[in-house]
Amino acid sequence: MINVVLFEPEIPGNTGNIMRTCVATNTRLHLIKPLGFKLDEASIKRAGVNYIDKLEYFVYENYDDFLEKNKEGDFFYFTRYGKKPHDSFNYKDYKNIYLIFGKESTGIPKSILKDHLDRCMRIPMTINVRALNLSNSVAICVYEVLRQNNYFDLLKEEPHKSKDYLIEE
Repeated sequence: MINVVLFEPEIPGNTGNIMRTCVATNTRLHLIKPLGFKLDEASIKRAGVNYIDKLEYFVYENYDDFLEKNKEGDFFYFTRYGKKPHDSFNYKDYKNIYLIFGKESTGIPKSILKDHLDRCMRIPMTINVRALNLSNSVAICVYEVLRQNNYFDLLKEEPHKSKDYLIEE
C-alpha cells in the first residue's frame, strides 16, 4: 500500500491535483493540519474533478496525531535537504509505504527530518531550481514506487476503447 502524506499543505490546487493522482494510483492520502484551505473549496473540487468521492483520505490535527494513528509502515521524507535521489530505495522491500511531503512554502520541519536523515530524499534537478511543484513531486515519487512494483494492478490500457482504437477509422 502506498500512502501520500502532506504536512500542512497550503495550496488547494496542488492538493486537488494530488487527490486525483491518488485516485488514479490507488494511493491513500493523509493530510496533516493546519491546511491552507477548506476541503470543500471549489478549487479542490475543480482540480480533483469528479474523482474525490473515490479517494481514501484521512485528516489529522497535527504530526503527532498522524504518528499515533499510523504506527505500522515505512516512512520516506522528500525534502530539498535530502542527500539521496527519490529512487534510492528498493520499494519492493516495503509493504506499507508512507511518502511524506512538506508544505509548499517551507517543506517538512527540520525537527521532524533530523531523526530520519537516512530516509530523506530529494528529486534531482539543476542548481537553478530549489524545488519542484508539490503535486509534480508527489506524482514523480508515487510513480517511482509503482514502477518498481510493476504498477501493481493498475490498468495499462485505456479501459473504454477497443484494443485497435489507434488503427480504427
